[in-house]
Formats: sequence, structure tokens, C-alpha cells
Amino acid sequence: MKALSTLLLLVILTVPAFAQSNPNMLTILTSDEDETQAMALILTMQAMQNGASPHILLCDEAGELAVTAEMDDSEVLIGPDASPAQMIQRLVNNGVTVEVCAIFLPNNDLTEADLIDNVGVAQPPAIGALVADPAVRLFTF
Repeated sequence: MKALSTLLLLVILTVPAFAQSNPNMLTILTSDEDETQAMALILTMQAMQNGASPHILLCDEAGELAVTAEMDDSEVLIGPDASPAQMIQRLVNNGVTVEVCAIFLPNNDLTEADLIDNVGVAQPPAIGALVADPAVRLFTF
């Protein structure tokens, strides 16, 4: 029984790492509307709970969800009882790759140091490969 528990714990701990390295779902979020952002992230979390390995790309106004100084500006919504910025943090903590668009930082006078921990800057060739891959489901909000 102890061996089974240990094996189960090992599987649970390695799932997020697998999700990060082989995404089969790309969520592109550009909306500045709190409810749209929240619903996109709720659906991404639900897909993850059902076996999807998501990758999240934040562009335009949605990029602010990953900026440390902007986290408090994200409204806590009824339903998820969390703000979209808090949901981004939760996804990052669960091993999901979250990135801002490559042009977001320079066009907003920001640097990578302004981003929350473990959020990166997307590389267009890598995102282009995901978009072109027929095995990756694409969701845009």
C-alpha cells in the first residue's frame, strides 16, 4: 500500500512538468475584460484537470496579468473568488508555461524583471510551431 501511495505521489508531482514540456493546448489571451480573462483561465484550468497540457500566451492588455506592479489591479470575481492575475499565478504554480508576447515588454516600457516569477517572454518561432501543430488545440480570448 505504501508503494502505491508513493507511486501516486510521484505521478502527481511529475504531471505539471510534463504539461510544461509538451503542450497540446495553447490559450492566447488578449482581452482586457476581467470576466473574459477569468473565463479563459477557468476553461484552461478545467481542460488541464481533464488531461490537457496547456501553454498560455498573454498579449496586449492581458499581458498586464503577468506584471508584478499590475497584479493588484485585477478584480476578484464572484464565482472563482479570485482575480485573473491570481489565476495566472495559480497556473504558473501548477507548472503551466505562461509567457507574454515578444512585443509586449518593449511596447510597454517594461523588462523581464517586471514580470511575476516564472513567467517568460514568448519566442515567435516556438509559438508559431505550436500554432502550426495540428495536435495543439488553439483557444483565443
